[in-house]
Amino acid sequence: MTRATRVGLLPLYLKLYDEVRPEARPEMEAFAERVARRLGEAGLEVERAPISRVRVEVERAIRDLLDAEVDMLATLHLAYSPSLESAAELRAAGLPLLLLDTTPSPSFGEDATQAQMFRNHGIHGVQDLASVLRRYGRPYLLAVGHIDDPAFLEDVRLCCRAGRAARALSTMRVLVIGDAFEGMGDFAVEPAALAAGPGVQVRRVSVAELAEVARQITDEEVAAEEESDRADCDCSAVDPEVLARTNRVGLAVRRMLEREEAGALSFNFASFVPSTGIDTVPFLEASKAMARGLGYAGEADALTAALVGALAQGGCTTTFTEMFCPDWAGGSVFMSHMGECGLHMSDEPPALVEKRYDFSDVGNPAIAIPRVRPGEATLVNIAPGPDDSFSLIAARVEVLDRGPVAGFPEVPHFWIRPLDADLREFLRHYSEVGGTHHLALCLGDETPLVRRMATFLEIGFHTV
Repeated sequence: MTRATRVGLLPLYLKLYDEVRPEARPEMEAFAERVARRLGEAGLEVERAPISRVRVEVERAIRDLLDAEVDMLATLHLAYSPSLESAAELRAAGLPLLLLDTTPSPSFGEDATQAQMFRNHGIHGVQDLASVLRRYGRPYLLAVGHIDDPAFLEDVRLCCRAGRAARALSTMRVLVIGDAFEGMGDFAVEPAALAAGPGVQVRRVSVAELAEVARQITDEEVAAEEESDRADCDCSAVDPEVLARTNRVGLAVRRMLEREEAGALSFNFASFVPSTGIDTVPFLEASKAMARGLGYAGEADALTAALVGALAQGGCTTTFTEMFCPDWAGGSVFMSHMGECGLHMSDEPPALVEKRYDFSDVGNPAIAIPRVRPGEATLVNIAPGPDDSFSLIAARVEVLDRGPVAGFPEVPHFWIRPLDADLREFLRHYSEVGGTHHLALCLGDETPLVRRMATFLEIGFHTV
């Protein structure tokens, strides 16, 4: 389970008002506290800065919020505040930015007074700031509405989830085990381009290094992991020796992730050969890692692994997957991969099975076969483009109430049906916009979140 998003709330005000109407200050403080309280009730962790009026105060407040390690910034105009008192500092802050366009009063009609006007005129300060930020090329989102409106608070929560996910992607460290998959080019991006583009950092290690760590895992650790598996999964069909060797390698992966402080991992199964000293392939640990909120993708794909991890940090229930086979007659797509699917994608204990592994002479691994929850879901892809550009692709789909089925006893699998296009148009459009064959599947409609992520990241966005 990921922690709550930490929001740095920056209340803005006009110094002139403190000079000519000092009696209004307590009301402004009260409104700032009210907003902070409502954001907390919406599930956010709020770090509230003091009211800032001039650049030096804004600069100090932002510095303190950055020191507090907030995930994003949110401005609140308590009244008019000139944009040039804050725009440059917000531009330089380097965090996702949300402008809260809200006021204390839910209505302002014919019976309104000048006193009420003073308390509720912050929106033109928002307009001033937004216009200047756009001129600067500084990305931002707005949440617009009354502070007590549930729709406004849901919009704030969604924007903050997107900001958290965008920030996670731009700071993601991915542990990649093994070599690149030879000839597989769609997600192949040089580490320098990943760092310069989305900001992903890659730490590559050999399978031999993993094997060395695996030899350090104790029998007691393996036994404790098996006990945890029996509590969380149906282990009745898996041989204890197969599970033990799988968990020994999996715990080594986990130790390396912790050592590298990585938020995502990927490995190339083709690199797992006996000469490296490894016993099997850690598919099961990949499924467990995704359930813990880490990212994963197969075949040494750091880009998609970072995306899966970022979506998880943004509060999505997500897993790595691939489109395998079209069902033209049924208008659906068979989704699968060799042995990885987040354990948390199922409402029931996933079954662990022994997978016959024919790709090298290492031992058969234990893998999980979760039943992915049926219903609305979202496919998400991050696609490399020309000149080291990137775009996000989102597609609303339905996970069909089908499976696991007997014909696929040794691979995770499920079917999806596109919701906004027929299968032919869906597949055509997906490849027209450059989607790779590695994807994330998120339960529920997360298209609005992905759209906002793209805004924060300043990259392209497509729906399919």
